[in-house]
Parts: sequence; C-alpha cells; structure tokens
Amino acid sequence: MNLHEQLGALEMGVDQLIQAVVPPQAEKTPEASAPAVASHDAPVEAAASAATPADVADVADAAEAAEPPAAPTPPTLEINRPAQNEITMTINGQTVALRAEQIGQLIEELSNARASMTPEPPPGIPPGWRFVSTKNPVMAVQKQSNGDRLLVMRHTGHGWVPFTFSPDMVIQLYMMLTKG
Repeated sequence: MNLHEQLGALEMGVDQLIQAVVPPQAEKTPEASAPAVASHDAPVEAAASAATPADVADVADAAEAAEPPAAPTPPTLEINRPAQNEITMTINGQTVALRAEQIGQLIEELSNARASMTPEPPPGIPPGWRFVSTKNPVMAVQKQSNGDRLLVMRHTGHGWVPFTFSPDMVIQLYMMLTKG
C-alpha cells in the first residue's frame, strides 16, 4: 500500500469515526397525516371491506418502515506498535502502517484541528498525565512587528512547536526560568 492509499484509508477511517461520534441530524419529514376517521353515516365494515389486499400490504410495509433500524455497530480503532519505527492503525478491520514522517504529519494535522476545538485543554497539568520531555531542545526565536516574540522549539515527539509571547509574558517566562 503506497502513501496515498494509506492516507486515503486513514481519512476514510477518520470519517467513519466522526460519523460514529457525531449523532446524525434528525431528518425533517412531514408529519404523518391524521388517520382517516370513519363517518358515523357509513358502517365500519364497509370501510374495511373497501380496502384491497394491496392496501393491506402497503400498511404492513409502512409499519415495518416505522420500526427503528437496528443500531449500527460503531467503528473500532486499534493502535499497535509492531516495530520501533512503525505504528499501525486499524479501523474496522482495515490496517494502515505509519512510519515516522507520516506520524509527524498526522500529529501536525491533529494538533491544528485540536487548536480550534472546544473545550480547550485544561489550564493545569492533569494528574497522571504521561509525557516525554525533550532536554535542551533546538530553538528559534523571531521578533514580530507588534513586539511579540515567536519561539519555536523542537520536541522529539511533537516536532516543531511554536509559541508566541507578548513582551510582558517574555519577562514572566524569564522570571520563572531564573527563579531559584
């Protein structure tokens, strides 16, 4: 399976996951018309005898259609690490193997998507949170036209992670890092 096929399978699996998580919008159907009421002038037997076998079949079909469909089985996602430099993702039985560069691309896409979602990540570090720390990361700094500073740090797992600091925040960061 080449890269495009793997990404296509991954996109299809993500779409399936989204469909499983996001409830489908209720279809707007016209309300069923009120059932016909036999008039007091005509006997009920006459109304019943006027129905043809096809009418009875239509009523039976409508009753079957009114029954709620069986709930579809939600897609399953399995993530495995068969080798040091490979992760496999299986969605509904379809497996895609991802190498380091593809994983980096997936992390970047997920990070960009997560940044626009609510709720935001918690303001404090959650208890039991697991992480990998990068000691002495490679960094780049750039001054912005409004006085802010762009700091980009290279994390071994997340890749290049950018942060923008206002001048006041730069001072706070300096004080936090030099506090003894």
